[in-house]
Amino acid sequence: MTEYGPRPVDRRLPTEEARDLMTLVRELAEREIRPTAAEEEDAGRFPRDTFRLLSESGLLSLPYDEEFGGGGQPYEVYLQVVEELAAARLTVGLGVSVHTLACHALAGYGTKEQRAEHLPAMLGGGLLGAYCLSEPSSGSDAASLTTRAEREDGGDWTLSGTKAWTTHGGVADFYTVLARTGGSGAHGITAFLVPGDADGLSAAAPERKMGMKGSPTAQLHFDGVRVPDARRIGDEGQGFAIALSALDSGRLGIAACAVGVAQAALDEALSYTAERRQFGRPLVDFQGLRFMLADMATQIEAGRALYLTAARLRDAGLPFSKEAAMAKLFCTDTAMRVTTDAVQLLGGYGYTLDFPVERYMREAKVLQIVEGTNQIQRMVIARHLAGPEGR
Repeated sequence: MTEYGPRPVDRRLPTEEARDLMTLVRELAEREIRPTAAEEEDAGRFPRDTFRLLSESGLLSLPYDEEFGGGGQPYEVYLQVVEELAAARLTVGLGVSVHTLACHALAGYGTKEQRAEHLPAMLGGGLLGAYCLSEPSSGSDAASLTTRAEREDGGDWTLSGTKAWTTHGGVADFYTVLARTGGSGAHGITAFLVPGDADGLSAAAPERKMGMKGSPTAQLHFDGVRVPDARRIGDEGQGFAIALSALDSGRLGIAACAVGVAQAALDEALSYTAERRQFGRPLVDFQGLRFMLADMATQIEAGRALYLTAARLRDAGLPFSKEAAMAKLFCTDTAMRVTTDAVQLLGGYGYTLDFPVERYMREAKVLQIVEGTNQIQRMVIARHLAGPEGR
């Protein structure tokens, strides 16, 4: 990172409280996250202490009701916090989004008793969550999952199967797990809240990834894991609807992360081209490079506007599934373009570990895949526009 550092984004926040919150987030990111991000990612170290600090600071609970320990903030504000954290280190920003996703089922579909018992610790008690939907043979086709939950005498459930691509797999304190309790298809799936230390639950070695090496992604094995019926979330067979609801919101988290990574790459490119001189003048004075920077900034602002539009629809209680898919698609494609251009602007230095843009480019790629690939997003958008295929 150059001495110039990141440029604060001129944000339009709805309240003075939100503006104070954003100041806190920026200060925390600059003091606690950004300085060691490159070293920690290179070493593959998971920043568990950072997540404890975020929990203590109320930053793991922002979009949830204050009644159960939430921050009571609208998604419009929460997502901009995620963006700021992702700009400092994607492992942290995406981790907050995943934790929020893991809390969604209980917060939105749990009984009042369940929420009172579990949510305070999940939101502000230092716990970290994960979300278990994908499996080795059912990624995009999530409705075909095979992890099974069998009802026992006395009402408890026994979970058996394998989940894949679980962010925070092996380090989370709780997992929201989707398992099959009925027949085939989407209507036979139920959601459960599973403790991270449950007997019979184990994690495989983390996947070896091209980016986000500090964020563990692992398979989880459920070998007869007993779960009380009191930890079933929603009705039997309602799990897939709960999962889709969570994914609509989760896609906005990924969109915000993507804008954060793209903004960080643009900041680095601007700093470098202002410092670096060729042919007697700074690189930033060359029109061809200025046009690249202008395009990068325009794409970032467009992505930010798109995810905020979707967030405001959500906050207003209006349908936002199409807009969430659009935001996830556009913002993550933008992050890939912007980070690639940032590497190009830095030339040979952009390809080295001495500058963070090569890391940003590697990290941007995964954002086009998680929370539904961008091909799936196009299917979702088209379905809203033209109806389902095969009518």
